[in-house]
Amino acid sequence: QLQFAESGGGLVQPGGSLRLSCAASGFTVDDYSIAWFRQAPGKEKEGISCISRNGHDKTYVAAVEGRFTISKDVAKNTVYLHMNSLKHEDTAIYYCASDSLCWLDPRRISFWGRGTQVNVSS
Repeated sequence: QLQFAESGGGLVQPGGSLRLSCAASGFTVDDYSIAWFRQAPGKEKEGISCISRNGHDKTYVAAVEGRFTISKDVAKNTVYLHMNSLKHEDTAIYYCASDSLCWLDPRRISFWGRGTQVNVSS
């Protein structure tokens, strides 16, 4: 069974940076495209970034384009989300999941981890 363990969240001031990690088990990160999603308080879950199986194609939604970078380390079987220039509106629980065609549609996701909380506040 595919399992994900997200970590790296925390409290950060506006303009700060965080690196989130998504440790995979039950498969390798080369087997699937992997996406990051987030759910802000009172809002629905949304897809924000995805990396293809071969790592060559990376997708970002407009809200994070230019500030967030997705990457993966096959040796560590981990996908990362590097977040810079964080804003109050980035406050959310962040999740990773396999996303076969990088749809970034949470309705297509079958397995979710527990997520990691990111709070952007001064």
